[in-house]
Amino acid sequence: MTTEYPWPALDYRGWRDTALTLQLWTQIVGKTRLSSAPWLNHSWQVPLYVTARGFGTSAIPAGAAMIDIEFDFVDHRLVCRSSRGTTQVIELRPMTVAGFYAEVMAAMAALDARVQINRLPNEFPDPIPFDEDDVHATYDPVAAWRFWQALVQADRVFGLFRTGFLGKVSPVHFFWGSFDLAVTRFSGRRAPLHPGGVPGLPDRVTREAYSHEVSSAGFWPGSDAFPQAAFYSYAYPEPSGYRTSPVPNGATFDETLGEFILPYDLVRKAADPDVLLLEFLSATYAAAADRGDWDRAALECAFGVPGQPRMVD
Repeated sequence: MTTEYPWPALDYRGWRDTALTLQLWTQIVGKTRLSSAPWLNHSWQVPLYVTARGFGTSAIPAGAAMIDIEFDFVDHRLVCRSSRGTTQVIELRPMTVAGFYAEVMAAMAALDARVQINRLPNEFPDPIPFDEDDVHATYDPVAAWRFWQALVQADRVFGLFRTGFLGKVSPVHFFWGSFDLAVTRFSGRRAPLHPGGVPGLPDRVTREAYSHEVSSAGFWPGSDAFPQAAFYSYAYPEPSGYRTSPVPNGATFDETLGEFILPYDLVRKAADPDVLLLEFLSATYAAAADRGDWDRAALECAFGVPGQPRMVD
């Protein structure tokens, strides 16, 4: 596709229409997983995961079999596979959300995967049922490839960051509702009941997701309300003094979003993007842990090294 620098440029306004269409496509695939996988704490049964070709579902129960679905941004295909040995392929191309929905449901039927999903998008402004959406129909393969490449870099650094924690920590998840990549550390303590009120998300889902204290960080490609790619970090519940904690140059606390923000462009243009991003992740976690009185000595360890077991005293 290209030999571009590993942290590609992402201009939200330039690929907005593809981003909105792709978000809705991922919701169709994500809800296919949601409809079949047993509920796991904090909705961990529903996300997608970055792969060497794009992002995918991992294995989904389908009766006595398993299926998986992968967005391939190298060959621009949606690949649907069954443990029975059958495969269905959908070309990623400009098409309506309604058309994509119909093709995915036909592929599931061909794989003998009986799927019924809620056809209304989540966490999306002015949602249109998937099977009625003839509005969103843009697919720019280069833009999709660049977004995936940004996810590859973010996922790689997030994956290293999560190894420095002995407590409960999430996998690196791609959440299709909010269209962001995220990794979350937990203090181990219960949190106050979340007030809910997240647009397009049932309160019972939000409250289960935030049942315990967290420091969560992630990456999103931008939106109409915040039209730039950025890394973010927040704490729930937010402890006193959190917002004024020290963070790397260029990072700020956004009062509207209620999160620390580090613009993606600052990271990709940095002399060492990995170092800057790790500094942001570490500093914002420390803000949550120190201000929230987490037991850091018991929860933390050095970052993992390939092939070297963690030392235990």
